[in-house]
Amino acid sequence: MTSLSIGYLLMLLAFLCFAGMDTSAKWLVAAAIPALQVAWLRYLGHFICALVFYAPRHGVGMMRSSRPGLQSLRALFLLASTAFNFTALQYLPLTTTIAIFFVAPLTVCLLSIPILGEKVGVKRLLAVLVGFTGVLIIVEPWSQRFDPAIFLSLSAMLCASGYFVMSRLVAGMDSNATVQFYASGIATAVLTPVALWLWVWPPDVLTWVLIALIGSLGMTGHSFLTIAHRHAEASVLAPTVYSQVIYIAALSWLVFGQVPDQPTIVGTIIIVASGLFIWFRERQVQLAPEAVTISVADAAGGRKPGR
Repeated sequence: MTSLSIGYLLMLLAFLCFAGMDTSAKWLVAAAIPALQVAWLRYLGHFICALVFYAPRHGVGMMRSSRPGLQSLRALFLLASTAFNFTALQYLPLTTTIAIFFVAPLTVCLLSIPILGEKVGVKRLLAVLVGFTGVLIIVEPWSQRFDPAIFLSLSAMLCASGYFVMSRLVAGMDSNATVQFYASGIATAVLTPVALWLWVWPPDVLTWVLIALIGSLGMTGHSFLTIAHRHAEASVLAPTVYSQVIYIAALSWLVFGQVPDQPTIVGTIIIVASGLFIWFRERQVQLAPEAVTISVADAAGGRKPGR
């Protein structure tokens, strides 16, 4: 198996873990466990796993960051995204929440202009507008079908976009151990008093199993992501995020008996197509300097391209 194939496989496994985590979260909130308690359990499990895996090797060094402020802000964006998403799962189907989440790459494209100073062409901006049209098709704000809980899912998506932008800013600054420590540790600390105040005891064994599972799925998924990016570039692996469409649709049907309706299917297809177009355009921009470099090297060596 090639390194690229391993990268793709690990990414598919990572998003399977995340789909399983969302499914477990929906089951828990449906069992009357408060959404913020579920979010706390998710990060507590992640934090414990991070300590078990990284503390023996890194010790207190995993707490040291070259940019602790940025890492903390990134962690808070992730925490807010999870809290809004788990709350939205009380009211919305899994297929709807994941479709809204797929708008995040489009929002990141817009945020990258003022925050990261990136240049975005007209074609990518048009793709963003098309993607937001897909959101309108899903939520149908003009009809009686509109559910105000969609604002929770939109808030989760916006916070996730902030998390992704911050991830670009801090990329390569710290070790994976430090990143995992901040992402899970800060969320656990912030949510602890809230979760204890809202605490509801799980009613049965299955609920306890899902509680134990939700944190380990988060840690396992992030670990798969990290290892996958050692085998292939992020820009190559990016489209695998849309595998969650299949995972979520299957789990939503098998576990909750919820089948995506026509507006959700059509809107999701439009959002995914827009996201893939933006990925393709960004990939072209990234490869263009490499092509120029190769051409200059070939000219300097007296060779023709392709030989």
